[in-house]
Amino acid sequence: MGLFKFNKKGQSADFSQLQTDMHSHLIPDIDDGVENMAMAIEMIKEMQELGYTKLITTPHIMWDMYKNTRDIILSKLEILQKEVSNAGLYIEIGAAAEYFLDEHVAALLKDKIPLLTIHQNWVLCEFSMAFPAHGLKEILFEMQMQGYQPVIAHPERYIYLENSKGFYEELKNIGCLFQLNLTSMTGFYGHTPKELAKYLLKNEYYDLVGTDLHNKKYLEALKSPKLDGILKNICSSNKIRNKEL
Repeated sequence: MGLFKFNKKGQSADFSQLQTDMHSHLIPDIDDGVENMAMAIEMIKEMQELGYTKLITTPHIMWDMYKNTRDIILSKLEILQKEVSNAGLYIEIGAAAEYFLDEHVAALLKDKIPLLTIHQNWVLCEFSMAFPAHGLKEILFEMQMQGYQPVIAHPERYIYLENSKGFYEELKNIGCLFQLNLTSMTGFYGHTPKELAKYLLKNEYYDLVGTDLHNKKYLEALKSPKLDGILKNICSSNKIRNKEL
């Protein structure tokens, strides 16, 4: 089965196969995602046109840069939902968070502060893309002890794992779910993430597919005809769980 079958008609992929996107940054002025409400509405409209029926947007909680809290995210979500309704768009908008696993998240867990989830008990997590994260397994273990299901965001982007692929197996063995950034398959993030994504797909490690949408550059990459055959092949495995969201 070839992963790089092109759509001969040059059309965008049909994202209705997924129904839900569970990783994006579409709440304005809260992290490094969309800059204003007009851009948010424009991009949400285009996501609807691509076939999505539900978006779970996931602002960063990365305490050194984006000091977001549960209350901040949910209050800004309400504003976005009202604007989406006023724009006449028929797409469901929810929010969770993308938690950077650091001392702040460890403190949230210690204080039993509820985490935002993308579905039931599923928590979207990321860690350093530059070097192996210290204390990562301890934080993941504590999350699980409190009843959360960790979802590792874009594992193909941790390029230092290129020569340490056994760490992926360790994460799967302790019960983590994996989420693919779909445009990694087109080389959007570079050669190594593309190759790691192919490796993880081949080994059926992925459970979810997200866009990680930040701005129009990401949206244009998502419209690549290259993704048509890739998405069909990914969804044909029956491993991808987006429709459960």
